[in-house]
Amino acid sequence: MTATAVPSTRPGLVIEWLYYLTAVFFFVYLFVYYWTSAGGPTLLAITLVPATFVLFTLDELRKNEFYPRLPLVANYLIATVYIIVSIAVAVYMHTEYFEIGTVRAGIWSTADLTMGTLMVALIMEYARKRYLPLFILNIVLILYAVYGSVVPGMFNHPGLSWPRIASAMSVEMSTGVFSSLPQLALTLIGSFILVLSALRAFGCVDSILRGSSRIAARSPHALPQAAVLGSMGVGTVSGSGAANAITVGSATIPAMIGAGMPRVTAAAIETASSLGGQLMPPVMGISAFLMAEFLGRSYFDVVARGYAPAIIYYVGVSVSVYLLSTRHRARLDAVVAETMRWTDWTNLAAFVAVVGGLIGLMAMLHLAPMFAALYVFLAVGGALLAAHLVAIALAHGWPWRALAAPLGRFVDNFANMTSDLTLLLATLSIMTGALVITGVPTKIGAILIAAAGVNLAAMAVVAFFFGALLGTGLPPAPTYIITALVIAPPMIRVGVDPWVVHFFAFFLAVWGELTPPTSVVAAVTAKIADAPFMQTLFRAITICVSLFVLMAGVFTRPELVLEPGLAQLAAMLLLMTATIGISFSIQGRFADRPAIDVPLRLVLAAIALVVLFHPDQQVAAFACIPVGLFVGYWVLRRRNASVVVRAGAV
Repeated sequence: MTATAVPSTRPGLVIEWLYYLTAVFFFVYLFVYYWTSAGGPTLLAITLVPATFVLFTLDELRKNEFYPRLPLVANYLIATVYIIVSIAVAVYMHTEYFEIGTVRAGIWSTADLTMGTLMVALIMEYARKRYLPLFILNIVLILYAVYGSVVPGMFNHPGLSWPRIASAMSVEMSTGVFSSLPQLALTLIGSFILVLSALRAFGCVDSILRGSSRIAARSPHALPQAAVLGSMGVGTVSGSGAANAITVGSATIPAMIGAGMPRVTAAAIETASSLGGQLMPPVMGISAFLMAEFLGRSYFDVVARGYAPAIIYYVGVSVSVYLLSTRHRARLDAVVAETMRWTDWTNLAAFVAVVGGLIGLMAMLHLAPMFAALYVFLAVGGALLAAHLVAIALAHGWPWRALAAPLGRFVDNFANMTSDLTLLLATLSIMTGALVITGVPTKIGAILIAAAGVNLAAMAVVAFFFGALLGTGLPPAPTYIITALVIAPPMIRVGVDPWVVHFFAFFLAVWGELTPPTSVVAAVTAKIADAPFMQTLFRAITICVSLFVLMAGVFTRPELVLEPGLAQLAAMLLLMTATIGISFSIQGRFADRPAIDVPLRLVLAAIALVVLFHPDQQVAAFACIPVGLFVGYWVLRRRNASVVVRAGAV
């Protein structure tokens, strides 16, 4: 038994060591770049994009997910070829960087195009394995770029040659796999991932969940709210709805079900709560970084405008969850607060320091986001490491395994997240390049204007359905990119502020995570709850109604995103009131008899829509008064009902 086990485990150990050595090289290279910015982002991309594919290959290989249908030997041979090709591309592009960008620009050699095309082929293979709809879309766009002459109508074009396609996807640098999108992943986003990886490696997410459990044990309605607060907290450092659902939902969904909440409702609450992870600053998901790139503004400008929409969203979700918890009368008898150790309090302090430090350095000292993230990483990471050393010294007396475990998790998390994101954005660059060189955004924009005329409301509705259609098959980042490329020029042309257009596209991209019939977040939560997927999905849509308010409100109350200040605060309060009113009209009950309850809820919804849509802010503000009266009546009615129930029990 032992003799046969050694040959099978030895290759696995070799792959593991190769992965970690490559990950350490990747981290050190990027850390030096964050500190010095030596060579610039283009040289960084042409050197490290191939390295990210090496990391992806080794990671798939060590998890036995490379080509599971093929024999192990075949997997090793194919992986060896991929790694050799990636290293060859990296070395060639790095050494020939100056000549490719200057001397041979526009007249690239066969070797230039060959190396560039090999990298494109590897990126496409990554897309085929990870994002099949995106892979198919890229294939269709590339074929359209070459054979556009056979397409009838306004989308007809003469067609481009294969060498032109190859150069546009690789060595031109303005489009393709070495362009600004993968550069963004390696530079600005990568510096933020440094901070997030440190928090994850030292257990800050677990500490957030323990803190949520303590909140849940204090109030009869706090358990469902713990899902909201936990997702909100984790969202500030993840920017991913699916990551939120897995991290927080694995704890909160079983707890809610055990306390009496229906399975579908528990899964839907976590779905809506997790979705907000992409709205919550200071990370806000990939799309927010892309927005800063498109608008040519600093990332902090996006963050400063992003807090108001995030607060509106989570207030709406929190109100809906509260109403659901009162309806289902969830009991928390079985909920026990987890014990908070001193390391948990240290982790929570580090979490607060990260959020406060990033905002403070970018807002008060006007530090570039990449340097702000680097300095926060050094400070908070050093503090977490020191606390970890103290903890293991007190408990175990310096065992090497316990000492190295969080460092290994950090390197693994950073390399895995950054490489995967870089490859995804390189895939999106292929898509973006194909769209740009064929003029598709301009043509679809013309259709958009022709369909909607100069009526902004009609244009927004058409754009919504276009973005929703994209969201059914694509992740948020490509949904945002395509939507922004298509709708931004025509909307800006008719006078809409660029901030409004791009935040609308951003909200659409977030909504794409929940668009029927596909939703990764709902699929994760439904699986955890063992609940029907479609029921979970549609129940979640009613809970996150605030997202629809934001999509409409960004046009009716543009001050929400135009400039931080009092005007933004006023717009936020109006939209928050509209959100609360609509949430009560959907989830609240104002009478026992449906013949009375339904008309009251319809009246409340109509008043809330006045707050949302009326162009006169004074009229909208006055409409907030009856919304408050409706909510006050509901609270009094519920309090009286509780008194009657307690009196009957006595």
